[in-house]
Amino acid sequence: MSAAPDASTIDPGATDLSRFGYAQQLSRRVGSYASFAAGFSFVSILTTVFQLFGLGFSFGGTAFFWTWPAVLAGQLMVALCFAELAARYPLSGAIYQWARRLGGAVVGWFAGWTMVIAQIITLAAAAIALQVVLPAVWSGFQLIGTDPALSTKDGAANAVVLGCILLAVTTILNATSVRIVAVVNSIGVTCELVGVVLIVILLTSKAERGPSVVLHTTNLDNSTGYVVPLLISALMAAYVLVGFDSAGELAEETHKPRATTPRTILRAVIASGIGGAFLIIAALMAAPSVTDGDLATQGLPYVLTSRLGTTTGKLLLLDVALAVCVCTLAIQTAAARMIFSMARDNVLPASPWLRRVSPRTGTPVAATVVPGVLAAVCLVVNVGNAGLFLGLASVCIMLLYIAYLMVTTPLLVRRLTGKGLSGGTDENGRPLFSLGRFGVVVNIVAVGYGLAMAINLGWPRADVYDPAGEGWYLHYLPLITLAIVGIGGLIAYRAQRTAYLAEVRA
Repeated sequence: MSAAPDASTIDPGATDLSRFGYAQQLSRRVGSYASFAAGFSFVSILTTVFQLFGLGFSFGGTAFFWTWPAVLAGQLMVALCFAELAARYPLSGAIYQWARRLGGAVVGWFAGWTMVIAQIITLAAAAIALQVVLPAVWSGFQLIGTDPALSTKDGAANAVVLGCILLAVTTILNATSVRIVAVVNSIGVTCELVGVVLIVILLTSKAERGPSVVLHTTNLDNSTGYVVPLLISALMAAYVLVGFDSAGELAEETHKPRATTPRTILRAVIASGIGGAFLIIAALMAAPSVTDGDLATQGLPYVLTSRLGTTTGKLLLLDVALAVCVCTLAIQTAAARMIFSMARDNVLPASPWLRRVSPRTGTPVAATVVPGVLAAVCLVVNVGNAGLFLGLASVCIMLLYIAYLMVTTPLLVRRLTGKGLSGGTDENGRPLFSLGRFGVVVNIVAVGYGLAMAINLGWPRADVYDPAGEGWYLHYLPLITLAIVGIGGLIAYRAQRTAYLAEVRA
């Protein structure tokens, strides 16, 4: 008779995971800070605020700041719902797993399908952000043409080249080691946090105007009233404050995930919200002018280099470039875990290949390579398209919001029908994170906000999605993409379901 296993060698996380019917395949090497870094680096305020500041300001003027706390409040409600679920379902592929357990297999599948596509497109959109900062640091990074602006064909083409190079690097890192990725993420996030603080302090010291600038409506086009331009400028905050759920994607690699992941999801949202707010105010205070149009067209890189001098500004831009790299790395990590989780349930094409974990690296290599390659394809087929960035950004964020709704909506249904959430304590009998009696109110706000923002993101606006007038397909790109994702998902689901039933009968 074999000896009983030593209690000290039993991984509590693996034991917990087995209750959901899964074996421990991924290595648990992610601590509390690395878990926070996964969520924070996906949001990456240095990456996205630097990319999109011009978009927000061009429509909302100085008053666009107020769209930031409005979006933050809505996303915080969503994050609170996710924190509850992360405590009860500490599983990779968080959105897919949560939706499946709350709304059933079909809802779960479509949530996962939508999320995977959104993450792949988000990966492409994040990678091209290098174009916003690197040519401003050194003209040698402009490998194609001479105009670095993303709104030009030269800038868009060069963004594709830089983006593909970055995707190759992140794919290699993600396929190599969980530990290396966690360390790189942690270092990158630390540098980003320090960079945000430094930028805010330095810009504030060079202020041309006081913080009351956000109380004015300078450059706000009120020809159609204030609501429409502010709704459009809110897209900037909506683009930025997403991805905090990626801390949940690493649940099966995190120590004590039931306790750790809910906290890190909320910390990622709150830290990003506070840091981003100060960054926006500091930029508005320090900008050489808020009326000459340069702030809308050149954004934050222009403020840094013009107000802090070439050397200091470029050093800070290098920190932004590091944030872009870490953000891209984190998004690819999350996409790989989503694909792995779905393939483990045999609901994706080529599932046996995609769910395979390398015994040497402890990573799902195929599930890592696929999003990297597909993101690069998204970039390559759009070479020279000046509308590339906004098109990709609008599509991926709209899909993310829809995937979030496929979690928060069935969760609300469970609350309203009295089913609630199972499991109030962890494996040691300690209470899990819970919203208690506030759960219904928080959940209603989360669903209402998510639905309103999904409509705002998908609304066809030529001045947002096709400012250069390059074609009707860009004008309606979000809706076209949504239709393709929905129809393609239905076809893929039926095909996979047919194959599964045939296998069962055999």
